[in-house]
Parts: sequence; structure tokens; C-alpha cells
Amino acid sequence: MADSAWQYSKNDEGIGTLSLNVPGRSANTLAIAVLEALGEVLQQLEADPPRGLLIRSTKPSGFIAGADINEFARVASEEEALQMVRRGQRLFDRIEALPCPTAVLLRGFALGGGLELAMACTYRVAVDDGALALGLPEVQLGIHPGFGGSVRAVRLLGVRPAMDMMLTGRTVRADKALRMGLVDRVVNADQGEAVCLELLRQRPPRHQPPLLERLLSWPLVRGQIARLLKAQLRAKIKPDHYPAPYALVDSWVQSGAHGPQAFEVEALSVGRLFRTSTARHLVRVFLLQDRLKALVGKDAAVAPLRRVHVVGAGVMGGEIAAWCALRGLDVTLQDRTAEQVQPALSRAAALFDKRLRDPAKRAAAAARLQMDIAGNGVATADVVIEAIYENVQAKHELLQRLEKAMKSEALLATNTSSLTLESLTTVLQSPERLVGLHFFNPVSQMPLVEVVSSANTSDAIRQAAVRFARQLDRLPLPCKSNPGFLVNRVLAPYLLEALIALEQGVAPELIDLAATDWGMPMGPIELADVVGLDVCSKVGETVGQLSGREPPLPLTRIQTLIAAGKLGRKTGQGFYAWVDGKPVKVRVDRSQVPADLQDRLVLALVNESKACEREGIVADADLVDAGLVFGAGFAPFRGGPLAWSRDTGVTQVTQRLEQLALTHGARFTPDAGWSA
Repeated sequence: MADSAWQYSKNDEGIGTLSLNVPGRSANTLAIAVLEALGEVLQQLEADPPRGLLIRSTKPSGFIAGADINEFARVASEEEALQMVRRGQRLFDRIEALPCPTAVLLRGFALGGGLELAMACTYRVAVDDGALALGLPEVQLGIHPGFGGSVRAVRLLGVRPAMDMMLTGRTVRADKALRMGLVDRVVNADQGEAVCLELLRQRPPRHQPPLLERLLSWPLVRGQIARLLKAQLRAKIKPDHYPAPYALVDSWVQSGAHGPQAFEVEALSVGRLFRTSTARHLVRVFLLQDRLKALVGKDAAVAPLRRVHVVGAGVMGGEIAAWCALRGLDVTLQDRTAEQVQPALSRAAALFDKRLRDPAKRAAAAARLQMDIAGNGVATADVVIEAIYENVQAKHELLQRLEKAMKSEALLATNTSSLTLESLTTVLQSPERLVGLHFFNPVSQMPLVEVVSSANTSDAIRQAAVRFARQLDRLPLPCKSNPGFLVNRVLAPYLLEALIALEQGVAPELIDLAATDWGMPMGPIELADVVGLDVCSKVGETVGQLSGREPPLPLTRIQTLIAAGKLGRKTGQGFYAWVDGKPVKVRVDRSQVPADLQDRLVLALVNESKACEREGIVADADLVDAGLVFGAGFAPFRGGPLAWSRDTGVTQVTQRLEQLALTHGARFTPDAGWSA
């Protein structure tokens, strides 16, 4: 592989071109073998330097997606991590030290190590074709740039722009990359190589950040800037949960990105981070994401679906329809009246305005989403999605009508959040064609779609649903039909325990604080408001009845709010008042959080996760973890509920559950799966 990954040639002017195309991969990555091959090419360039060097990718997907994450997962020690980091540093130092100017052509993505390589070059030219994405996302893997990137980013951009990129992991598009100096030119696709060659001929001065940004790296200033950066971090993440951003700031404070010692400080920092549990779990979560993406298979002969009909223009149905249109499908949206559909179209327009910068693309997306009160789109749709309220009889009547009007080869899907497919297919002539496509709220932000099948669902329909989810750029999670499927079933006891604590007099802010202190991105009471109290109540009731679990005391507070029409964020009032999309919370003292509340919340969720593994709701424990991380926002740095239980120790988990069962009731009885 490595022998043919890099191809070098020289033109009549003496300017060399180094092209990367890693065989057998859809995207270039900097695997160890690819880096070793780069070292061999650099030996040739150092011995016989060209007049200038153009570096490019010949893959249509982009430049370089970063290091090979599978190799990250195999790093067994801090010393091994240091060796890997120093190898990359030495190679990129050699690129920077070549006795000729270098220009890199950036098309598509240049991420992580790919962008670090680009920053070692003299010039960077970006192709603005709408697909450009430049970033240093290493913090999302529990580390920070380690091939010299944390040093070169500060030297190239200045402290604040560089730290913003590295601490957030966000990607940068063409216009911003040019403004901040990350690239020297932005060009059309057919101009890229010509502009690179012109820069190599003319050799203009290298970009430098503004004087103010350079001054911020002075020793007398660094400490103050670091305090500000860490204060911003603490408002979002805790250092014991996500140490990498804090370590990045500390590395910069130590070296100021000055001198050769800055690279050694970077290497030592990344070496230490590699072996933290956070990095280990975040790498695992990344690989789980790849596993879900790969479920689609590689059958190139299968044509993508083009037309979607959604019945139900409520929050979920409207968001599904809008997302399908955003992703390029033609969508018809049906409800009983135009007045019920119009708010969904308005919300869709807001989504298009937010996601699409080009007015022409916004207009095209809006044109792809059409109101269809009569349901005429059913007959021509490739996918028909039922997204009405959770009532079996109403869904029966609708599904019967849809089955008769649909194309025989079309996909019939339900977005039910709790009802089993078995309860819905009893009225269908062909029960094998119904599949569950359970999206999560908000559809535009939540990456998971549960692909739910019953014993009746055909393999072809199941796989078509998986392909459709990937077509929408979502992660498909195949689930067995059961009350609440995976995510809602596991969330139900977690939310129930929060509501029980609320009935026992614990303030909602304290309940949420217990969860967020443990690492959840959002507390359960706030989550209930976001999902909608009516939806939470209905799902909890359905899951509770079908699973035989009932709350040990009446949940009067949520029912009182529902009766008053206070349904959470969507009505502006639930357990919290909502202003500008944010909950209004009173300040509380974390010392007032009941001593066992955190365990009650977390172990209710973890115990149910084990039950789902035991029952085979998804294929294995890894997919249980993937579902809860991507579908419920379970703390990614803990790797998922079952990964956390393994780290904690099964004996410790079951003993604590037994203690809680003695104190709070049989709902905490350890699941039989723990002893399997």
C-alpha cells in the first residue's frame, strides 16, 4: 500500500509534484506505513531538491482525513504514543526545512494530521467548491494536535484564532480560512494547480499573524490569556472529564509556541493524553460511529431514493420532512389542514437559512418541500413515513390507507417512539414491508436513527431503511422491535427516577446538576422539557405498561403541567420557563444534591442498558453504547453505559444496585444479565 501511496514527478521548470492516493481507501489517512513512505520520498527530495514542490491529493474525496484512528486504538503505552507523535513531527519538520518552497492544494477535507502537514508547507491554496472543510478536531478524540500542529497553528494564525480552532475542533470553510490566514489563496477547482505553481515561482513572503496576536504569546501575557481560555472551557466542560483542551492551553503557556522545545512540549502532552480513559473512550466512540456508517454496505448498483412523503406535520414530522429536503430529496408533507402544515414549512425555512449560505440553494431546498393536504405524493413516493401522534387506532387507519395507495416497491416507515411494530402491522396486507425509522429531536442535530424491525420485516426492507438513513447523513442503528426500542427504553427509567426525585421534593435544578456533574450534557428534567412533557409522559406510560414497570408513586407534577398546556420548550413553559430557547434556572448549591441521587439516575439507565443487551435488542454491547451516545447524548468520555460499567467493575455496579433496591425499591434490582 505505502509503496504506491505517494507519486513524485518533476516538470520542465524543475517544479516537483507529490501526489497522495492511498490504495483501497475512499479517503487518504496518515497510517504508519503511509508516513514511512513519505519519509522515503523526502530522502529523495532532500538529496535532489526541486525548484518548488506542489503537494496534492488525487482522490476526489479530499486531501487527508487525518491519522488512521484504528492505529490510535492499538497504542498500548505512553512511550508508544510518544514514538508515533515524534515520527509525525520529524516528517513535517523535514517538509518545512526543504530548501525549496512548498505549496499544498487543499480540496475537500484537510483534517487533523492532514492540516498539520499543510501548515508545514510554505503556501496553502484552497478550492472553494462548497465541500472544503479544514480543521484540527483532535480534541474530539481526547488529545490535541501532535504532529507539530499546536505549535504551527499559533505561529501561523495567532493565539486566539488557533486556540478557537483547536479547542472546539470545528472545521473552517473557505472564506473564513482566507480571512484568518489559514490559506493564502481561494480559487475555483480548475485554477488550483496553476495558482500553486505561480506561488512557487513568485515566492511571496509567508503569512504571519497580526502583531497583536504575536504579542499574546509573550511570557508576560500568556498567563492572563490562559486564565481567560480556561474560564471559557470551564463554562462548558470539566478538566477531569475532558483534559485535552486544558492540556493544550498548558502546553502553549509552557512554550509560547516558540523555539524547537515547543514541539517536545507538544509531544509529551499528547503522549500523556493518549493513555487517558477519555481518549480511549472517545477513540472507541469514533470507531463505533464508523461501524454504524459501514452498515450500509457497498452495493453501488442500488439507486438512491428520491421522493419522500411524510404524514404528520408536528414537530417530528415537520423536522423529518425539512431534513430530507435539505439533503436533496423531493418531499411532500401532509396533515389535515394547511394551518397545521404551515408552521412546519416556516420552521423548515429557518433551518435552510441556517444551514445554507447560498440563497439559490436555500430557494432550491424550499422548493423541494411541498404542502400536500390531499396526500397525492403517496403514490409516487419512494419512502412514506408515518409521523402522527402515538395512538394505535389512528396509526392503524393511516397505515391501511397508505399501504393501498403506495407503490409496491416503496418503503413504508413509522416514526413511532414507543409502539411495537407488531402492534401496528396487524392491519397490513404485507406486514413485512413496515419498518421503524425512529428519529430523535431535534432531527437536524441528533445523528442517530433507530431502524426498527420485527420478525415480519423483510431483510430487503431493513437494509433499504439503513441505506435511507445513511442517505440522510444519519447513523442507522438496527433494533429489534420492543417497547421503546433501545434509546427510549433505556431513557425511560432514567427520566422516571428524575421525576420520582422531583415528587420527593428535590429541586429540578439539583436533579439536573447531579446528572451534568457526572458528565451528561443535559440534565433529565431539562431533557424532558426539550423532548416535550406530553411525549415523555406518553412514551413512559407505553413503555411502563408493556414492560410491566409502573412508578412507585403518582407523578403529579408532570401531569399537572400537561393539563395546563405547559409542555416544555415548545410551549415556553414546562418544569422550567424557556426564554430564547434556553431554560431559566435558579442558582443552587451542589452540596444540597442528595448523596445517592447521582447513583439513582445513572444506575437506572445502566441497569436497563444491560437488560437490552441481554435481550438482544441490538446486536451487541458496543451497539448499546453507540445508541445511547449518539441517540441520548450519554457522556461520550465515559464510552457508553456498558463501557462505563466494565471500567467501574460489574461487582461494584451490582452491589450498588442492590443497596439502592433496599433503600428505594425493587426497580433497582440488578438485571439478570449482570450474572450471565
